[in-house]
Amino acid sequence: MDGVIRTVVGYTGGKKKDPTYRQIKDATESILIEYNPDIISFEDILVEWSRQVGFSPIRETSKQYRSAIFYVDGEQKKIAEETVKAMKSALGVSKVFTGIEPVSAFYRAEEYHQNYFN
Repeated sequence: MDGVIRTVVGYTGGKKKDPTYRQIKDATESILIEYNPDIISFEDILVEWSRQVGFSPIRETSKQYRSAIFYVDGEQKKIAEETVKAMKSALGVSKVFTGIEPVSAFYRAEEYHQNYFN
């Protein structure tokens, strides 16, 4: 996507330090997206996310693979909430299982997880 500088696969959303794929602990697999806000907005990124990955139709039993949006400030939180609301409306459902949480420590995943689609 134009404006995306880089992506880093990793783990976040947990309280335990240094998760890995084999020892995920209480973290969620995630992607850190660095972008130029003069070219692409957080909202644009979430719109694309909702097209490609989006919500989970079922409640997950594992934090590892759950659907979540991690925000850094109140504005991003509001955009995330509006995106999930729009997804529910477009899908005609009353509930989607996508967490909206403040970002916590991010741990880079092992190298074999980076650039997965390349």
